[in-house]
Amino acid sequence: MANIQYYDVILKPVITEKSMLGMTEKKYTFLVHPESNKTMIKEAVEKMFDGVKVTKVNTMNQDGKTRRRGMTTGKTAKVKKAIVWLTEDSKDIELFQGL
Repeated sequence: MANIQYYDVILKPVITEKSMLGMTEKKYTFLVHPESNKTMIKEAVEKMFDGVKVTKVNTMNQDGKTRRRGMTTGKTAKVKKAIVWLTEDSKDIELFQGL
């Protein structure tokens, strides 16, 4: 396994209607490094955001979609998502601080 630092684990947040509704229940969805595991994701979230305590982490691997352009077929990149559950007394993660 590659030497992954905590700032390399979380790639970007997932911004969809479903993930935005989950933020009211303190569930946050992130795209993460494909080789990261649940403990690495938990540590990365707690280090990157002050005052945050993680209860549990759910991960899912999504295969790339098949795409065609004429006769040529290919696949998009694989993606790994993580849903991070925070404790009730932890602070919220402010994803839109500059807006």
